[in-house]
Amino acid sequence: MNRPVMIVGAGLAGCEAALFLAKRGFRVDLYEQKPVRFSPAHTSADFAELVCSNSLKSMREDSSQGMLKNEMRHFGSRVMESAMATRVPAGGALAVDRKEFSAEMTRKVMREENITVHLEEVTDLDHDGILLIATGPLTEGKLDQEISKVAGDGMHFFDAAAPIVTAESID
Repeated sequence: MNRPVMIVGAGLAGCEAALFLAKRGFRVDLYEQKPVRFSPAHTSADFAELVCSNSLKSMREDSSQGMLKNEMRHFGSRVMESAMATRVPAGGALAVDRKEFSAEMTRKVMREENITVHLEEVTDLDHDGILLIATGPLTEGKLDQEISKVAGDGMHFFDAAAPIVTAESID
C-alpha cells in the first residue's frame, strides 16, 4: 500500500486501530486535534483520554463486557494491555488511573515507527486512500459538517449511563 491509512481521532478506537495496523506493517497518519483544540470535556493533551469515568465496566466472564475484554486481550488489544497496566481496585470492574492510562496509550502510539502523529484539527476529509474516522461523540464544527456530508445527517450518540438532565425535564 503506497499511501498511509489516515485515522482521525486519537481516542480509544483511533489509538487501537492505529496500533493494530502499524503492528501489521501498515503506515498510519494519526490526526489528533489536541492540544491545538480541546473539546469542552477534554483537559489533557494525552491520547485515549477517559473523560466521564475511569471504569471500563465488568470483568466478569459471564457478562458481555467481560467477554468483550477477553476477546480484546486474545487479539492483542493495546488498550486492554494499557488498562491492565494502570488498573486500580474496583471490585469486579476494570477501572484505571485515567491519567496513567492516557499517558501509557500516548507512549505506545508515539513509540510506534509506522505511526506518524499529526497534532492538528482536521476539517477536510478529502483523502485518496483508506480513511478511518474515530472522533467520538464530541465531534463538532467543520469536521462534524464534513462527516455529515459523507454519512448523512444521522450521527447520534446515546449514553444511558451518563444522561444529561435539563431543568425543563424535571417535573
